[in-house]
Amino acid sequence: MTSLILPTDDGGTREYRLQAATSWAKPTAPLTARRAYAAAHVIPEVAADNTPGAPAQLDWDATLAYRHELWSYGLGVADAMDTAQRGMGLDWAATQQLIKRTGAEAASVVATGNAAITGKSVRDLVSCGAGTDQLDITALPEGAAGIQAVIDAYREQIAVVSEAGPKVILMASRALAKVANGADDYLHVYSTLLQEVDQPVILHWLGTMFDPALAGYWGSDDVSVATDTFLSLIREHSDKVDGVKVSLLDASHEVALRAALPEGVRLYTGDDFNYPELIDGDQTHHSDALLGIFAAIYPAASVALQKYDAGQGTEGRAILDSTRELGKHIFSAPTFYYKTGIAFMSWLNGKQPGFQMVGGLHSGRSVLHLAKTFELADQAGLLKDPSLAAFRMSDFLRINGVGA
Repeated sequence: MTSLILPTDDGGTREYRLQAATSWAKPTAPLTARRAYAAAHVIPEVAADNTPGAPAQLDWDATLAYRHELWSYGLGVADAMDTAQRGMGLDWAATQQLIKRTGAEAASVVATGNAAITGKSVRDLVSCGAGTDQLDITALPEGAAGIQAVIDAYREQIAVVSEAGPKVILMASRALAKVANGADDYLHVYSTLLQEVDQPVILHWLGTMFDPALAGYWGSDDVSVATDTFLSLIREHSDKVDGVKVSLLDASHEVALRAALPEGVRLYTGDDFNYPELIDGDQTHHSDALLGIFAAIYPAASVALQKYDAGQGTEGRAILDSTRELGKHIFSAPTFYYKTGIAFMSWLNGKQPGFQMVGGLHSGRSVLHLAKTFELADQAGLLKDPSLAAFRMSDFLRINGVGA
């Protein structure tokens, strides 16, 4: 068995022995019992200026290969989202290229006729975030002019996504949170956009644990009041809403919300703590998935969903449960640094040449936190090649002074 020395909470070290690699089977038919998108991260050029504020320079081969990896397990890809560091290092210029390139890659996958995606369209394979992050929110005017600037920014990004082919995800907007004076402003902005789109979109509600700048979204800090506004919008435009992606890390709220949604509107869970029971569902409803954690646990997530397709829900739930501690750790506070853990696992599994992230976000977690990520990933059977992962982890720890 492969072993290495890991740091301990008290400043010491201990030997850790890795388990043997787990084999996760790829699907031989499309996943149907649940619809699932993995929110994918981006991989920078290792020699780029990956520092805070620097323009993002992506390793396109590695970034797109990661999306192909997710598709090969039957999962859809949610791209250009917060997992891809929107608002935390991925600028609008790079985002446009990401959307266009991912759309083109999805079209090429559809054309191959792979058994795992038979009958699926580009919109089934990839959904992309449309937001307002091209705006300088410090320069936004107040009142109606600010609201109009937000609408126009959304329109620009919706056009980019629509032209590239993916499904549109209307992302939560920091700019709208700044200029809106109440629920009516949110309803005006979103109603205007929903009336204009020609295909149903996914609405995105992101909590302050993921982005503190979104406080008071939907016009209130009271979640129940905000939910009433959110539901009134969806009911008014249900023909233009494919589903809602809710990331509040509140399972009871999600259960109540999905029961209140109009027929045909999906609830895509964004709860990276409680996803096993939410995807499993109750006797009446279940959640579909649009999850950042799926970018880290995608082999296990795929097999779990294959079990649901086979009518083996108990086995599927058990697999999801086996990844829960890893999800809770990667998304622990400050939650908005979860992206660092996803990129770290990508590096450990050989999917990127270096542990780097755009905007310098690879510094977002401590050595001790990442060591625990390594251990929990091993225990969940999510280190594809334990020897490679141990070699890279040992180098990382040695460079950072562990055991020196």
